[in-house]
Amino acid sequence: MIKKLALSASLAALAIASPARADDHSAPAASSEDRPPMSAADLVTMPRLGSPTTTPDGKFALYSVTTTEPESFARSTAHFLQDLTDTSSAPVAVDLGGSAHSLAFGSDSWLYFLSDRPASDAQEGEIGSTQVWRAALEASGNVTGPMQVTDLPTDVQGFQVSPDAAKIAVFGDVGRDCVAFGCEGDAKAHLPGPGTGRLYDAEGGFYRHWDTWETPGTYNRLFAFDMVDGKAVGTGSAADGPDGEDALVGDTPTKPFGGGEQIAWAPDSSGLYFSARKVDRDEPASTNVDIYWSSLDGNAPVNLTDANEAYDNYPAPSPDGKWLAYAAMERAGYESDRLVIHLRNVATGETRALTEGFDRSFGSFTWTPDSRWIIAGAQDVLDTPAFKIDPRTGAVERLDLMAGNEARIGDVTPLPGNRMLFTRNSIGAPSELFLSRNFGQAEPLSDVATTFMGERASVVTTRFNFAGAEGETVWGQITKPENHTGRLPAILYVHGGPQGSFNDGWSTRWNPKVLASQGYAVISVDFHGSTGYGQDFTDSINRDWGGKPLEDLQKGLAAALASDPQIDGSKACAVGASYGGFMMNWIAGKWPDRFDCLVQHDGLFDMRSFYYSTEELWFPRWDFGGSYAEASEEYEKYNPVNHVENWKTPMLVITGEKDYRVPYSQGLQSFTALQERGVPAQLLVFPDENHWVLKPKNSLQWHNTVFAWLDRWLGKDSIAPSAPAIAEE
Repeated sequence: MIKKLALSASLAALAIASPARADDHSAPAASSEDRPPMSAADLVTMPRLGSPTTTPDGKFALYSVTTTEPESFARSTAHFLQDLTDTSSAPVAVDLGGSAHSLAFGSDSWLYFLSDRPASDAQEGEIGSTQVWRAALEASGNVTGPMQVTDLPTDVQGFQVSPDAAKIAVFGDVGRDCVAFGCEGDAKAHLPGPGTGRLYDAEGGFYRHWDTWETPGTYNRLFAFDMVDGKAVGTGSAADGPDGEDALVGDTPTKPFGGGEQIAWAPDSSGLYFSARKVDRDEPASTNVDIYWSSLDGNAPVNLTDANEAYDNYPAPSPDGKWLAYAAMERAGYESDRLVIHLRNVATGETRALTEGFDRSFGSFTWTPDSRWIIAGAQDVLDTPAFKIDPRTGAVERLDLMAGNEARIGDVTPLPGNRMLFTRNSIGAPSELFLSRNFGQAEPLSDVATTFMGERASVVTTRFNFAGAEGETVWGQITKPENHTGRLPAILYVHGGPQGSFNDGWSTRWNPKVLASQGYAVISVDFHGSTGYGQDFTDSINRDWGGKPLEDLQKGLAAALASDPQIDGSKACAVGASYGGFMMNWIAGKWPDRFDCLVQHDGLFDMRSFYYSTEELWFPRWDFGGSYAEASEEYEKYNPVNHVENWKTPMLVITGEKDYRVPYSQGLQSFTALQERGVPAQLLVFPDENHWVLKPKNSLQWHNTVFAWLDRWLGKDSIAPSAPAIAEE
């Protein structure tokens, strides 16, 4: 079934709201009035579903559940086996006898995984390095093993078993001059001594990236090993070829977020496809990721996408070996260009842009086992549904897998017999596992957090749209407690990116449900520049950071208030991170009389100092038309520091010292400006967090601090139970 969406209709200025939708796939244990609201501690300690893996015959799925101990906040992971031929059967617990992650079944039906457990011959108390292990798993959950597959001198970060299960590819940080997977004195040239100083050369690309200082000469590298009796043997073959003057020097997978999705074995196990971006002085300004082919013969790999200077990634060969699908952007230097699925004839090398005519950006895709279809995911308005693509014609069909909104579909695994396993989450509920037959309505398989969520009071989410900047349709959502009596203060959520979206999906960080549960109406607006509305809409924020987006936020807040009289617009705060943090600083200077308070997390304060201290330079160069030296007027046009004289709204500033994308000095500058002007303010600094807050105790502290700040300025008490004290380690 194709869901047709009106994307460009001209609407009245007053919001047109969709029917409200309460929490989905939840099982309330009692009436809503008897259930406590969701707390920050609930969000931090809630069980979390991991990505599933399936047996080669598609009869069983294995998935992981991570739990957090509510007093110490220590995390542990358990594994469960689900029979997909009898979906009414209960999942079976699987004990792998120690740490185990990145689980994957090989075609030999062995379960492979990464573990840092000590080797069998290790001395007592010895800490193991991360290596590949395998175990034999029975339908009953009985485990034979585990047995160690790799024994390499450096940690393995990821792996893929070849289709014939005779080889294994592994990747990790390895010196480019190493002929094996790790070598003595690996990449120490940047530590010349006698002190602790790191010495970097201007020719070397990134010197720090995301949250890590680089180690020159060491990269993510991919090696393939033969396997004999379940053991990786020999020194391995480097997919990036030999070292030398013309060597491929780059990270495979790409840093900081690349993983196994950037690596693929040929279906006949004859070699590897992989993605890499060359490392040189231009790397911080380049989005030119390419796809390479290595036949593992010791020679240099072949660049299959050399003709495209923009982004190429996610190689996915068809199971019959005839086609290579991959995603590509068109414009060099632009990280948010549309991802179009391309198809390459493996025999002839002929390539065509398969989804060029469909104005959505595909961030994930996979083949059905018979090579007949490609199943892909892309944002579409406020959903992230799955699409079925015909590789012969390029026709795209949006699948109708769920009753109601698709919300966010992920981890799609097509199975034999026209079945499809996937996860699904929404604003109202975290991920659970689902199974679809013949691309039809899916049935739930797991109850990782459903019962847990049913024991908490529900929220309700309403979608609305309005005529935003230039009269174009802009979408938003309102999330608030269900069955709440009385008026609710307004919280305006502003997403980051800026090419992003606060769509209908679960988040463990900026979670609308947990904030709404405190007694607020959370309003999010997908302003100009947001994703899921076509590439022109995404591009429209270019060189206009403080223009159309601010107008959309102003009109969107007004539309939300007009559509829902329960929201008290006289009590309102705005919150945001990254670009959303920039917008808090921009609002402080350009819309200073609207809000009772602001929460600014990792926001840009001074565009000049930001440019010269951030790491991925392609981002500001595209959005502002060049480097700061080349386009200073564009940077200064929407520079928050230029309007500090208008700042008067109380602001909570949050930053992480390991944030190299928006360096924490931006937050310090904001706080200094607030102090100088006598504006009420607080500064929360996490010395061990990057652009995100990920550690359980830090997350709880973040929420406690934000909730207290909102309650202080909106003059209300939280309706949720107070968070527990943080226990010491």
